[in-house]
Amino acid sequence: MTQYGKPYTGVPDKRDVTIYQVNLRAFSKEGSFQGVIARLDSIKALGINVVYLMPIHPVGVLKTANSPYCVKDYNAVNSEFGTLDDLRKLVNGAHQRKMAVLLDWVGNHTSWDHAWITAHKDWYKQDSTGKIISPKGWNDVAQLNFDNLDMRQEMIKAMKYWVYVANIDGFRCDYADGPPADFWKQTIDTLREIPAHHLLILAEGKRPANYQAGFDYNFGFTFFENLERVYKRGKTVKIIDSLNIKNYDGATGDQQIVRYLTNHDVNGSNGSAVEIFGGKKGSMAAFVVVAYMKGVPMIYNGQEVGLPYRLVFPFTSAKVDWTLNPDVTAEYKKIIAFRNASTAIRRGKLTSYTTDDVCAFIKENSGKKVLVISNLRNKNIAFKVPATLLENRWKNAFTNAKTSLAGTINLEPYTYIVLKN
Repeated sequence: MTQYGKPYTGVPDKRDVTIYQVNLRAFSKEGSFQGVIARLDSIKALGINVVYLMPIHPVGVLKTANSPYCVKDYNAVNSEFGTLDDLRKLVNGAHQRKMAVLLDWVGNHTSWDHAWITAHKDWYKQDSTGKIISPKGWNDVAQLNFDNLDMRQEMIKAMKYWVYVANIDGFRCDYADGPPADFWKQTIDTLREIPAHHLLILAEGKRPANYQAGFDYNFGFTFFENLERVYKRGKTVKIIDSLNIKNYDGATGDQQIVRYLTNHDVNGSNGSAVEIFGGKKGSMAAFVVVAYMKGVPMIYNGQEVGLPYRLVFPFTSAKVDWTLNPDVTAEYKKIIAFRNASTAIRRGKLTSYTTDDVCAFIKENSGKKVLVISNLRNKNIAFKVPATLLENRWKNAFTNAKTSLAGTINLEPYTYIVLKN
């Protein structure tokens, strides 16, 4: 394959990533690549360095629910969003602003009118009568057969195609726990051999085998679910603390977990970040934990304006109103900017002091320490500061003002404190 343009050399280290999820249909009034191109400066201004685009491929029309995750052709661009040239302009624009671009890859299943259905029926799983089956009750799609080695090769070839033809920087692999881990190992090993490209590859999955297959990231499903329980059901904050070990089961080197307050699935079913996590104030107390505790943060489009309504599947009804809540946007920028500036936050060793109500921890790297204390309750909490922390001299991480810690801090509802030594 011929390489279009120049491979992007600025793909960040996997530990230093902040991901921004673009739902193309809801992102702009146009619902197109051009609508994203027009806002690349705003995305960059948030402090983002990786943009992930939801599926860009044509959507099936047979047995359809108009889902972007019902792919009709892996090698084509959905005309709803524009042309290949428009996609290239988007990727080029992101690269010029020092942001990498990931494509959403739906590798487990295709639409019922994908050309493979008639040309290669054996590329699909079939029941005892020879009828192609759907996965998991998703009746709008047909389950691929990963025992078929020709299908695997064709899938890998299609993924390579986008690296060459549009210069993209990696993939977010949808329902990654569906296909067998050895398929992903074969795929990732092949993709990593593409010259001059440093790819980021994210599993939308949680099995430890994804780490062994070579994914850079697993997905923080359980982190989100448990954080939601803290807010909605009053569960102890210590349940998220325990996930800092569990989510990394099987991880080696710098492999990370991606954590979030909302995404396209959660937003439609559970609600926007402000809906789930106690309004504007509560959601910021939660985001500090997502951004600073352990892993890399992902923001869903509209989250940064405190979007109060849902973007409901198939994402064709509501659009993000970008004029909302500039105060929320400013706070996201402040939190992400400090993450980007702090090696201790991004790469430091975690020591937790979490209580039932307060998420508190130190991140430390080469003598640099950051202390984060976030009250995840909608009430005043008296937090007893561990004696070891009182000995340090602290500054406010955002203002650099000198700050001294008392033995007990009275935390107002949903307030957070970030200090550095």
